[in-house]
Amino acid sequence: MVDVTGHFGMALLFAAPAWLVWGRRGAIAFTAFAMVTAMIPDVDLVLQGYLPITHHGMTHSLLFVVLISVLVGAIAARYLTDWFNAHRRIRSTEIESETVFVFATAGLLTGGVSHLFADILSAPDIAPPIKPFWPVYSDPVIVDVIYYDSPVWNFGLLAVAIGLHLVLARYERYPLETRYRIGGRSESDS
Repeated sequence: MVDVTGHFGMALLFAAPAWLVWGRRGAIAFTAFAMVTAMIPDVDLVLQGYLPITHHGMTHSLLFVVLISVLVGAIAARYLTDWFNAHRRIRSTEIESETVFVFATAGLLTGGVSHLFADILSAPDIAPPIKPFWPVYSDPVIVDVIYYDSPVWNFGLLAVAIGLHLVLARYERYPLETRYRIGGRSESDS
């Protein structure tokens, strides 16, 4: 596992395609959301005080990330759609609950999967290797090319990811026209 800085950098890299889907304001919100959710698999560090689980156990699996993502996405679509439509800072005539579901689910998936990928690249330096395909495939998946405390990897990854987002923010030919686009086309999005 990389440290928190590396997990944020990996989440930024995984969130880069958001510029093509959501537009400028949506991409910034999506990227921030993906960064916040990048640490979700490490909920096991809190839960192990209350449940008989270990670090890099079931919370570091695609099954867990997908289930949590869909569950939270459905809850967000149900309870936050009206709030988003009423919020004056969101420039949109109407945001569908389907769009809120896709946004929340994709943000959680992006953050969670980026965490698993970073842990595959760096485990098992100081923690057990992860089993991302549990329960279908119970063997650990290890690439181990990054050392946990390496400032070159952790801060380098973050710097490259921030640079990529700055380049994408200046790119003028996004986003793609999709039904999940938030807000109408404005001069800043053209």
